[in-house]
Amino acid sequence: MSKRIDFYFDFGSPTAYLAWTQLPGIAADHQAELVFKPVLLGGIHKATNNASPATIAAKSAWMRKDLERFASKYGVRFAYNPYFPINTLVLMRGATGTQMRDEALFQRYVDAMFRAMWETPQNLGDMETLQKVLRDADLDPRLLYEIAQDQSVKDKLKADTEAAVARGLFGAPTMFVGEHMFFGQDRLDFVRDALAAD
Repeated sequence: MSKRIDFYFDFGSPTAYLAWTQLPGIAADHQAELVFKPVLLGGIHKATNNASPATIAAKSAWMRKDLERFASKYGVRFAYNPYFPINTLVLMRGATGTQMRDEALFQRYVDAMFRAMWETPQNLGDMETLQKVLRDADLDPRLLYEIAQDQSVKDKLKADTEAAVARGLFGAPTMFVGEHMFFGQDRLDFVRDALAAD
């Protein structure tokens, strides 16, 4: 399998959630490998002097409607999280750490976090809520705590985020097919085109 999609994401991005619902199917259609790249969106914004659309009132209001339109088009569940924005540092350390340990565990964790953030929106910045979400997904909250405190995990998330900025990222979701970069879930058609041309 020579074709590959690099998918840079942070659970705090609703557009990353929408991309996540579509990318496995796109990858399968083109016999491409889908490579998940957890990064810290706050760190990327800081490094690139960027900001969340939620910080601009008019853009935030428009974007909420646009997210609903795309969710309807894709036929997926979406509910805007009333606790947004949520600090995702612990969540993204969890993604990095589970990916370092076991791919199946990582995929279960990603599924649980995206769904709890954007399908049945919960305050994942609250540790009691997060622990319940993990237990409900048959994931061990103690493991996440252990991972979040692991210095090697902290170092890898920081290094991966810095490497993403060096690659040209300024937000998430960002996808790469080869050297072609596509920002935003509304660019998935271009991802398809790049895979078809590869």
